[in-house]
Amino acid sequence: MEQVENRNGQVENKLKELGVTLPEVAKPVAAFIPAQQTGNLVYTSGQDCRQNGRLIYEGKVGQDLTVEQGYEAARQSMINCLAVLKKQVGNLDNISKIVKVLGFVNSAPGFVEQPYVINGASELLETVFGEKGKHARSAISSNELPFNTPVEIEMIVEVK
Repeated sequence: MEQVENRNGQVENKLKELGVTLPEVAKPVAAFIPAQQTGNLVYTSGQDCRQNGRLIYEGKVGQDLTVEQGYEAARQSMINCLAVLKKQVGNLDNISKIVKVLGFVNSAPGFVEQPYVINGASELLETVFGEKGKHARSAISSNELPFNTPVEIEMIVEVK
């Protein structure tokens, strides 16, 4: 009998309805692992907006990128977080709650609309997970991010 962990569940079906395909998890470029579980909590490492190995945008939001482009970068960063979680827990239906999202925005001087950028990640979670997707969050300005990515996101989830 096939184990439930190996089948797509409701969450992945919802992602497919939205036209989202989870990528393979990228190998870390430094000395860390993509996720760490302790008890029923899973912490992801920061994920950027790579798609097929390349950043979909580069630069500072408010200078090189619009808020809308930053929003799309945050959405892609969250898709990459979900790919990490799927690899860690086997099936995204095993997530019982999104606990916390921490978003960093590579911000131009004077740019103060980080919450609208990180909404790209938060709104995807609420669409896909419903009530379980509502979470605590911080949207932080950063003067630089690795590899000139506009957004980096990490998260904490509770699993069954």
